[in-house]
Amino acid sequence: MIAGIAAPVYAVYADLGWSIVQLLVAALLAFDLVGGVVTNATSTTKRWYHRPEATFRDHLQFVAVHFLHPLLVGWLFLGGNWLYVAVVYGYLLLAAALILKTPLYLQRPLAYTLYLLSLLLAFYALPQPPGMEWFLPVFYLKLLVSHLVTEAPFAPK
Repeated sequence: MIAGIAAPVYAVYADLGWSIVQLLVAALLAFDLVGGVVTNATSTTKRWYHRPEATFRDHLQFVAVHFLHPLLVGWLFLGGNWLYVAVVYGYLLLAAALILKTPLYLQRPLAYTLYLLSLLLAFYALPQPPGMEWFLPVFYLKLLVSHLVTEAPFAPK
């Protein structure tokens, strides 16, 4: 909730000149992504998404639905930069497929490695819209690390 408020408040405070639509989209993206990082890392969520009947396709579909996120950023904050959208989304799908196809004992280190590579991509290869520099690091953290890594959920002691 705080992230959904902080993103537009920062944009107004920094005088970024965002439209009402940009402020609302930033709020929704921040709320979804930051909330998703935390929620997807909980034992309850891990049990649900990584239940025995969940398939490669189920996980990839969950990740694929997030196409809207880079699309909105590329369109509303980067003036329709479709190369940005393609690179961000292409990397997401490739990284997700690699994590899902990796043996369980290597999933976590691979997910962290691919996350670190995504930071290099975000900070050095792709444009960062002012006020949205947080987007790619949190986007990839939610999906590659918090969601995809299969973990043994532990009950509180």
